[in-house]
Amino acid sequence: MTSVPRMAVSDNAFIADKLDEVAGLLDQQGASPFRVRAYRDAADYVRTTTQRLNELYTHAGRSGLENLPTIGASIASAIIELLETGDLALLDRLRGSTDPEKLFQTVPMIGPSLARSIHDSLHIDTLEALESAAHDGRLATVKGIGRRRIDGIRFSLNDLLARRRPRPLAATGEAPGIADILSVDTQYRGSLRTLPVIRPRRFNDNGHARIPILHCERDHWRFTAIFSNTAAAHRYGRTRDWVVIYFEQDDAPEGLATVVTQHGGPMDGMRVVRGREQECAAHYDTTLDGINA
Repeated sequence: MTSVPRMAVSDNAFIADKLDEVAGLLDQQGASPFRVRAYRDAADYVRTTTQRLNELYTHAGRSGLENLPTIGASIASAIIELLETGDLALLDRLRGSTDPEKLFQTVPMIGPSLARSIHDSLHIDTLEALESAAHDGRLATVKGIGRRRIDGIRFSLNDLLARRRPRPLAATGEAPGIADILSVDTQYRGSLRTLPVIRPRRFNDNGHARIPILHCERDHWRFTAIFSNTAAAHRYGRTRDWVVIYFEQDDAPEGLATVVTQHGGPMDGMRVVRGREQECAAHYDTTLDGINA
């Protein structure tokens, strides 16, 4: 029996409409036909089944959803997010309406000022990325946050996210290799003129701004790459430099990497993944050794 604190949505048609919208946007933005079809098939099933998904989730939990036809691990996570919050971060991203500072404020102990500091310091956009930062020590580097608050945030995030992820956090930790992330970054920045674009809702008062978006796959990972459209990126003039790359696979929580141009140091001018600089240095050393051999 799964205990669910609240159900924001009880209508299968609402969930089906959201999954259909994801499929439509992925299709418009050039995602793989398989990924588009997965969301479309799931939407069709949810719309026609007589099983109420909120009741199924309440009594059978995540496994009850995953056992339904056409509903895999990733889409089960999306349905759980819709059931518990009425929103879907993936859909906000595809629409260009993501607001990470507002999202972070849904976590107890995080107010507007701390949410802004976290985002400005760590350049993360999702609750999953925030949880990773709380576990790997990056959150402790944010000014004004102490150990007790970090422990509280970790506890709250575990409670918020545990039902969405396919496996416990301790059993995961998977992420694409540095070479794959940097390759997606290169593909994205090299294809800007041919990529579909989204019209962001934030920092776009005149409606003229367009941001290219890339969907691609490598080595069983699905990637989405897009320029950062955050307050920090605008403040520091990096809206055409910072590339946010989301990645997922069916049996692992969604992850996020931010690729930036390094200023200063041995990797000056090179593209690096924030938080994984040592791996980037090793990658470039290996690449350069191969070129010079």
